[in-house]
Amino acid sequence: MAKKRLVERRNSVFQFRPHPWHGLDVGPEPPGVLNAYIEITPFDLMKYEVDKVSGYLRVDRPQRTSAQHPALYGFIPRTYCAERVCKLAPGSKRGDGDPLDICVLSERAITRNEIIVRCRVIGGLQMIDRGEADDKIIAVLEGDYVWGEARGLSDVPPVLVERLQHYFSTYKMMPGVETPTKVDRIYERDHALKVVMAAMADYQSAFGGPVKS
Repeated sequence: MAKKRLVERRNSVFQFRPHPWHGLDVGPEPPGVLNAYIEITPFDLMKYEVDKVSGYLRVDRPQRTSAQHPALYGFIPRTYCAERVCKLAPGSKRGDGDPLDICVLSERAITRNEIIVRCRVIGGLQMIDRGEADDKIIAVLEGDYVWGEARGLSDVPPVLVERLQHYFSTYKMMPGVETPTKVDRIYERDHALKVVMAAMADYQSAFGGPVKS
């Protein structure tokens, strides 16, 4: 009987692929140590995005300019940018209605997307896009031999953060058109943890389900 229950449990676990946003766990030790679902690598010239209905990765659009992501880019499962995230971003009118974005620094090149990486939060960028709070959490790959011991932005070379700031300040620029995005500030780990917790609470309010504290 016990063996039968184990087989039934295994079948229920592996029969269907979990939705990356709703079916994956936020991480082992939130808000500090998280899971990140990677949509885009630094080698991609296309913008990929998880389809919110199916959970599969789809092509959103080609990158218009020559700019490429400076780091792994994706989102934190079971997070949502709504009222609480908006309150932490002065000047924003609302959250962007998406899961919380995250950039993960890795010393070794990772060329594949649609993967899950475990990472440690060290800071973030407060970005506003067309009046919407669109924060970018900055993290390091957990166990990375170069950046894995980082606990704050001061533990990584400033140029790595500068590249992220420059990318998100300019990647939507078009000749003769005012860019719709602005990075208002770079914040340290303490504030980044508050943003993650706010996004977890926004998710719980919108979709229900348990949230780890």
